[in-house]
Amino acid sequence: MRRLIVVGSVTGAPGVTTTALALAVVWPSEADGGVRPVMVEADSSGGDLMIRFGLPSAPSLLDVAAAARQPYPGSLLGAASELPCRVRAVVAVPGRGPCREAVRLLAGEAGRRVLLGDEHDRGTVLLDVGRLGEDVEPLLAAADRIVLVARGGAEPLTHVSACGLDADAYTGRVSLAVVGPCPYPAEEIAHTLGIGSVVFLPWDAKSVAAMNSSRQGVLRASGFRPPPLMTSVRTLARRLAAPPTDEMGTADVDRGRVLVQVPGVEESGW
Repeated sequence: MRRLIVVGSVTGAPGVTTTALALAVVWPSEADGGVRPVMVEADSSGGDLMIRFGLPSAPSLLDVAAAARQPYPGSLLGAASELPCRVRAVVAVPGRGPCREAVRLLAGEAGRRVLLGDEHDRGTVLLDVGRLGEDVEPLLAAADRIVLVARGGAEPLTHVSACGLDADAYTGRVSLAVVGPCPYPAEEIAHTLGIGSVVFLPWDAKSVAAMNSSRQGVLRASGFRPPPLMTSVRTLARRLAAPPTDEMGTADVDRGRVLVQVPGVEESGW
């Protein structure tokens, strides 16, 4: 079965879709035997990628949700589009009503079977759920890893602390991406929130703009002196792809959370 990684936020719009896109761009091929990941927009408030990349007639999350009702729903990959940044993505329509119903169906048992595939399917699904809510709780329970994305101020970090994720239920599976200027040192945040590991992802406006460009081949994610954002996101991707005891260490698994800090991000870029 496929690996499922849920990417979401507790409040606001701190850059969940951009984070999921970046992870898909740099996902290590050796993690899944060369199988490329699939990003799925499953935000109840509506999708962004269909308009951003000009895909009005592309298959969408609605097709996946409708197929999940069928006795033989087919493959998730049948609804994936190829984005200019070389990411396979199942996009969502920009509408709250239809997307909310589609996410509800996706979170059901039949929808989760479509996401995860059968025992012969390999690869990783990066599920962009936007803001966390009751509708995605079954998806959180089924996820191999969860990446929470939040801004770096006191209020957003307090919301993360109080978001209600059961520490015992999600031990070793939760990472936190702190987006934007943060006045607190990594050690203080780690101690306050009970986080075992800190990875810094520097802000890189050029990489974000290239990732969201409609032109093919604009984004440079590897090679000699790759962009700093891509380098750091690759480190995060490798941690997410590895078994908990391999990359995170025993102490990280015991403490149950990983912090990823992304300083200096402007809201308009994410």
